[in-house]
Amino acid sequence: MMGGAAPVFAQSDHVPAGTKLAKDQTYTYWLQDDIKTLDPDLNQSVEGNEMLLQLFEGLYTQDNTGELVPALATSYDLSDDKMTYTFHLRKDAKWSNGDPVTAQDFVYGWSRLADPKTASEYAWYLQLMNVANADAVVDGKKPVSDLGVKALDDYTFQVTLNKPTPYFRQMLTNASSFPVPEKVIEKFGDQWTRPENIVTDGAYTLETWDVGSKIVLKKSDTYWDAANTTLTEVTAIPIQDNDQALRRYEAGELDRVQIPAGQYPRLKKEYPDQAVSRPYSCTYAYRFNVGPKGPEALKDVRVRKALSYGINRDIIVDKILKGGQKPAYTWTHWATAGFTTPDIPYAHWTDQERMAKAKELLKEAGYGPDHPLKLRIMYNTSSDHKKIAIAVQQFWKAIGVNATLDNYEWKVYLDKLNQQHDFDVARTGWCADYNEASTYLDANTSWSDQNSGEWHNAEFDAVMKDSKTAADPQSDYTKAEQIMADQMPLAPIYHYAKVDMINSHIKGIFDKNVMNYWYAKDMYRTAN
Repeated sequence: MMGGAAPVFAQSDHVPAGTKLAKDQTYTYWLQDDIKTLDPDLNQSVEGNEMLLQLFEGLYTQDNTGELVPALATSYDLSDDKMTYTFHLRKDAKWSNGDPVTAQDFVYGWSRLADPKTASEYAWYLQLMNVANADAVVDGKKPVSDLGVKALDDYTFQVTLNKPTPYFRQMLTNASSFPVPEKVIEKFGDQWTRPENIVTDGAYTLETWDVGSKIVLKKSDTYWDAANTTLTEVTAIPIQDNDQALRRYEAGELDRVQIPAGQYPRLKKEYPDQAVSRPYSCTYAYRFNVGPKGPEALKDVRVRKALSYGINRDIIVDKILKGGQKPAYTWTHWATAGFTTPDIPYAHWTDQERMAKAKELLKEAGYGPDHPLKLRIMYNTSSDHKKIAIAVQQFWKAIGVNATLDNYEWKVYLDKLNQQHDFDVARTGWCADYNEASTYLDANTSWSDQNSGEWHNAEFDAVMKDSKTAADPQSDYTKAEQIMADQMPLAPIYHYAKVDMINSHIKGIFDKNVMNYWYAKDMYRTAN
């Protein structure tokens, strides 16, 4: 074992001395869509993960700069071969029913995530973490008991990896790695997350969940750091119409809302202390279905390239969004730690050159006025997604492609995307699970549950496998992005910025964290 217990790293921000707090310590924020699940082992959405960060807690949280903050893990030991992590857990952590949080809760949570019976679309996360035997367990080739996790005692959780993974601990802030309460799940089954049943270990408990209307969280009295948790109530309100959500913000009903496409310049001028834009490690793209259910045309790389070349990213970013986003020619976000963007030729072409090449490739593939290419663009309900889809529809019309728009509610959209693979072209987005390029690239491997377009490329898979044992994997990541640019399984459109209106009295929201994680336990409302 190396050098005993590792030291505490960063500490969460607290309310500055002398701050005058409001008597009303509540926070209400906007959701694009209702949360699909509050089960940490089943969630796959960004909004769901944000909610779970309030209800549950794992080994670590993050601070404003993305550095790790010890949560349930007060320290850890690392073996000489860098493949065995032994986490020492705090002994004052409790579930909301008063039971202690133990190492066995982590073992159960991770085992349940890997268990094929759970059918989690995030089981692959354990494979990305390189947990020993995760591949075989997830594939049903080994029993769940063979997963490389172990409770040495109530407060010592040990994880064995199959190879050294430098970013392993960074992955432990995602809700998929959190503990879950075994006896509650065994008692209530898939009803365990209902407000009357759920037991959580985070700073907040679930008070109400009125599907489609609101989710209300209350401060937990059993949370180990409740004394330093200021907000007493957190409410999330799903509003699919972003313009309506902004109006409700302006009426004082919301404390935070995403700024609708195109309105940031105006709102920044009118409300300079409320309108904010900052880098956000997410990428927006159109994914092509090259699987068995996808159209034959998309199996031709010339067609996929033509469709990507035909999208005018500058118009989308500068004329539609107007919020500090950047045109994307790679899947990996530009602000990702250590990432070097490959030289992608079409990123340097003029719009005219891209259009000409798109038409040329479509003609080579056999499409033109006498044989037009017809496609469906699928997106989930959102005025912003609709604006982009209409723009792409027009861009593609200019190169001879007839596209129709398919709009679905969030749950239906997810089912069509990930379960049925019932789409031609689908709006997709990916937000980093941790600040390293593999979080983006691994989602496109042939074994990833997130590869909804069913693109399989042996060279890409090999590069990503090599990256797992490379002393410095950054060159592999650059190579993998180059393969994606050559094969175009998806068309990157823009790299996100987090563009919000935030009540000026709400403090403690991180403004430098490119993952844009936030923790209500670190937030507070100041007096008027």
